[in-house]
Amino acid sequence: MMNILSSMMAEESELLSASEIIKDRFYFATLRTKPRSTINTHYFNIADELVYENFYADFGPLNLGQLYRYCCKVNKKLKSFSLAKKKIVHYTTFDAKKRANAAYLVGAYSVIHLKKTPEEAYRPLVAGTNPPYLPFRDASYGACTYNLTLLDCLKAIDKAITHNFLNFESFDVEEYEHYERVENGDFNWILPGKYLAFSGPHPKSKIENGYPLHAPEAYFPYFRKNSITTIIRLNKKIYDARRFTDAGFDHYDLFFIDGSVPSDAIVQQFLTISENAEGGLAVHCKAGLGRTGTLIGCYMMKHYRMTAAECIAWLRITRPGSVIGPQQHFMEEKQASMWVQGDISRSKTKRGQLSYKQGVSHILRAVDDISITDNDRTYEAKQEEPYSLRSKSSHSSVPMTQGDKLRQLKGSRKARSATTGALKYVGVALRAWGRARGYHHQREVEDAKMHTRSTSQPHSNQALRNFLRTKASSKKIAATSSSPVATSPLKATKAASHSAASHSAVPRRSTRHSAAASSPLKSTTRINKEYSTGHNAGDYALPTSLKYLPRSTTPSYKSAYSYY
Repeated sequence: MMNILSSMMAEESELLSASEIIKDRFYFATLRTKPRSTINTHYFNIADELVYENFYADFGPLNLGQLYRYCCKVNKKLKSFSLAKKKIVHYTTFDAKKRANAAYLVGAYSVIHLKKTPEEAYRPLVAGTNPPYLPFRDASYGACTYNLTLLDCLKAIDKAITHNFLNFESFDVEEYEHYERVENGDFNWILPGKYLAFSGPHPKSKIENGYPLHAPEAYFPYFRKNSITTIIRLNKKIYDARRFTDAGFDHYDLFFIDGSVPSDAIVQQFLTISENAEGGLAVHCKAGLGRTGTLIGCYMMKHYRMTAAECIAWLRITRPGSVIGPQQHFMEEKQASMWVQGDISRSKTKRGQLSYKQGVSHILRAVDDISITDNDRTYEAKQEEPYSLRSKSSHSSVPMTQGDKLRQLKGSRKARSATTGALKYVGVALRAWGRARGYHHQREVEDAKMHTRSTSQPHSNQALRNFLRTKASSKKIAATSSSPVATSPLKATKAASHSAASHSAVPRRSTRHSAAASSPLKSTTRINKEYSTGHNAGDYALPTSLKYLPRSTTPSYKSAYSYY
C-alpha cells in the first residue's frame, strides 16, 4: 500500500492518505478536492451533516447520537443494491479538525460493527504515509494542556461495549438527541441505569437571558420512570433540597468550587453514596460537565479499571464538554489509587466480607470539618479565574462562573436536523408512508428509501481511483467478506437492569418527608399518565410540545436510552 500511495502522491497532490477498512469494499481517504463518484466507486462525506457543536476551542469527538447515525449510514451503503459492486470511500478534507472526527467515526465503526480491537481499528488509519491526527482537547480556551488521542476514544468505545454501556441494538437515538437539548432537560446517561449527568435545577422554571431554566419538579416524571432514586448536587445551593426529598428521592450535597477538583474526602463520599444507592443516580453541578464528569470518572476508574483517558473520552462522547482544565490531570493522578481501591473492593466482594461502616464513619468525621464561609467564597473567585469563563460584557456585580457560561453557550445553540444528507427532505413523508403500510421501525423505513448520490461532487479524483484500481488488479484471489448487519433504530428490546449493591451504612443526606418516605414511588401507569399530561407536575413540567413520549410504557432502562 505504501508503494502505491507514494507513486500516486508523486503523480498528483490531491490524495493525502488512504486506508482500507473492509477489504476491496470500504475505504477512508483524505483528499484535497471533492471527488466525483464513478461507475466503480462511490464517494461520500459527512463533514456538513455531522457537526460538532463546540463550546470554545474544543472540536470533538462527535457525540453518541452522531456516531450512531454514522454507523447506520455506512451499514445502509454496504447493504445498498445499487452500490453492491462499487467500492465505497468515506473521504474527508485536509482540515485537521474534520479529519480527526472523520477518523474517529471510521475507527469506532470498525470497533462496533467489524468487531475489531481498538489497535486493529487504529492501525490502518495511521499506517504507511498517513500523517498523525490532531488530538482532541477540553472545552476551554487558551493552550491545550491535555491531549485526548484518537486511540483513547477507540479504547473507550471498546470498554463501553465490554461493560455493557453501549449497545446500538437498543440505543434510542431520538431520545438521546431530544433530552440533550437545553430546553428539554439537558441531561445524558453516562452509565445507563447508574449515572445520569444533568444541568443544575433552579428554584423556578423560566427563561432567563434566552436560557431555559428548569425547576426540580420538571425532572420528577423522567427520574421516576427510569428508577433514579438519588440526586447529588456538587454546586452551591440554588434550590431547596426538600423539593427532591419530599418527592421521595435521596439528596446529597458535596460542594466544591466551580472549575476545581474535589478533595479526597468528597471523592470517597461520592463513591460510598454511589455504591449504596438503591437505584440510579442523577448528578449535577452548574452545567453538569466539569465537576460532574470528574466524579463519575472516578467511579468508572474504580469499578471498571478504565484509564483516566478512556473515562474522559467516554464522558465526552456521551456528554460533550465534560471534564475541563485541571480536572483532566486530577483524573490521571487518581487513576492508580482508584484501581487499587477497585481491586480491593472486588477481592472483598468475592470473599463476602465487604463492609462500609468504618469507612463511612471516617468520611463523615472528615466532612464535619468542611465549612463554607465568606473566606471560602473569596477563595473561590480567586481560584476559578484561570478556568472560569467570565462574561466581559455583563454589568452584573456577580461574575459568571465557568458553569454559567457553558450553560449559556449550550442554550444558545440552534437545533439541527436529525436526519442527514439528501434524506432530510423526504424523511417526514417516508415516515408517514411507512406508518400507513405497517412499518413500525425506522430500520424498515430506511431500507425502503432509495439511495441517492451526494449532490456536491464537482471534481474527479484520478489519484484515488488509480489507488483502488491498482489494489484490485494486484489481488489474485478476491477476498470474501460479509456485509455488516444494519442496526435497528428505536428497537424496543427491553434492557437489562444495572443496579448498585445496597448496604446498611449510608452517609449523611437531606431528610425525607415522613409521608414521602413511608410510601413507595408512584406506579408506572400513574407516572406515564403524569408524564404525558403534566398532571401533578404543575408549572414546572417540561413544555408538552417539547416532550419526547416513549413508545413503550413498559418500565425498563430502554426508555432511558440504555445501550445494553
